[in-house]
Amino acid sequence: MKENHYSGVRRSILGGMILVPSLPFVLVLGIGYYYFATSLQTSTISSMNRIVKDHRQMIDSFFSERKADLGFILHTYKYEDLTESQKLYDVFAGLQRVSSAFLDLGVFDEKGLHVSYQGPYKLAGRDYGSEGWFKEVLKEGCYISDVFLGYRRIPHFIIALAGQDGRKKWVIRATIDTYMFNGLVKKVHIGKTGESYLINRNAVFQTERRSGGNLMDKAPENIKYPLSRSGVENFVLKDQRGDAHCYATTWLKNKDWLLVVRQEKADAFRLLYSAGYLILLISIVGGGGIVVLAFYMTGRIVRRMQQMDMEKEKLGDQLIRAGRLAELGEMAAGFAHEINNPLQIMKSEQALMDAVFSELKEKGQLKESEDLAELEDSIAQIRLQIERCSKITHSILAFGRKGEAEPTAVDLRTFIPEVTGMVAKKAIVHGIQMNQALLEALPPVRVDPALFQQVLLNLLNNAIDAILERHGASGGEMSIEARPAENGDVEISVKDNGIGISPDNQEKIFRPFFTTKPAGRGTGLGLSVCYSIIDNMGGVMKLSSEKGVGTTVTILLPKETR
Repeated sequence: MKENHYSGVRRSILGGMILVPSLPFVLVLGIGYYYFATSLQTSTISSMNRIVKDHRQMIDSFFSERKADLGFILHTYKYEDLTESQKLYDVFAGLQRVSSAFLDLGVFDEKGLHVSYQGPYKLAGRDYGSEGWFKEVLKEGCYISDVFLGYRRIPHFIIALAGQDGRKKWVIRATIDTYMFNGLVKKVHIGKTGESYLINRNAVFQTERRSGGNLMDKAPENIKYPLSRSGVENFVLKDQRGDAHCYATTWLKNKDWLLVVRQEKADAFRLLYSAGYLILLISIVGGGGIVVLAFYMTGRIVRRMQQMDMEKEKLGDQLIRAGRLAELGEMAAGFAHEINNPLQIMKSEQALMDAVFSELKEKGQLKESEDLAELEDSIAQIRLQIERCSKITHSILAFGRKGEAEPTAVDLRTFIPEVTGMVAKKAIVHGIQMNQALLEALPPVRVDPALFQQVLLNLLNNAIDAILERHGASGGEMSIEARPAENGDVEISVKDNGIGISPDNQEKIFRPFFTTKPAGRGTGLGLSVCYSIIDNMGGVMKLSSEKGVGTTVTILLPKETR
């Protein structure tokens, strides 16, 4: 039944000790991780938005500068000048000095005939009148194409501007170095996997993608297009391999192309995942620590409860024994009182016999003889035994006296011998030599005689039990000494050569209910009660012991100052 009770208590305490600290622990970690994740996600998205906007501005600036370069030629030179091969060569050389992005330069009449050309291909004389780009530049005045193959059969794109001399229209067109432009767009680096590229409205690559994607190929992902021309769209998509990527997209201002900046999600949120792993590790270690500590503390608490219950049982047993001792003490006091009355009569009769014998001897009615001497010896022995019984009954009556503690001045030189006399016979019977050392210059102490008598009797009986456990019926020795201490107090020590007390038990010896004796032995008073009695008298009790050597109990009491 008790085991079931302790099991239930253990489960309740263990559950409480795990749940109570775990809830705030988990909440703190969870809230901390949530705010950290939110902050990091916001920071990552903001960083990608800033990068995509800065990169868009750089690409738009590139287009604006190239259009400005062509516009300068358009407004500086006349159509007739640029149709001359040498003149166009000089203009193209100057244009390449301004920017190496230009691969060639061509001039077209209003019908689309390529009248003059400088570059690595033989394009002069070709008719572009039916080409979409040519019609668009005549209509809008400026045109930037998508990447296409054209007559060259290699991917490229052009920038073309329309000019007019009087009523005659003409067009100047330049091809942009695709590799240089690719490098310009791809040079964005974010973490280990970040990259940027351009696609048109049909999701066709206008620049190469570092992670895989050639010019004019279809982008495999379903890219989200921003609704606003100046806005940025953020989203997460998985590629064909199932890897999630964080995207930021925006439109270019000078061309209907979409700038895409993307980074693998695992790379973008690397710190977040690291923090997550760290929090998981902290959770495991912290949770394990809470569980281990909970088991340890629960075990200690339950063991303490079991110990307290055992102490309660011992207390109950001690109370029963104390009750029996009290009853026995009352009975002994009653017996002593009853015995004392006949002793007083016997003492009176013995005194009368002494008086009669003395009177008869004085009158000469009794003659000296051997029988008379034996009779006188018997009467003397009767007187001696009556005195001895009288002392024993008085000691029992004094020990069993009830009432409030009444401290009085006690002379230890007479008090201690009276106490030791009560156990002297017991010591002699067990072959124990008892010694006393009481200095003459011993000041009186202020104590309650009955309580102090109980303390000394308990110490003496403990010493006898310890001696018997080690030596048996021979070789035992105990002593009680009293002397003035250095600070003016009086020092009383009870020393024995008994079994001694182990160091572990010495720390517990003054605790309530603690005993090293088997059940049924001892006075039931206990050193804890002795310690409390001496403390209430203003004294101090100390103990020093060595296992297998012996024990010394020292009492320091204040001397009587009145």
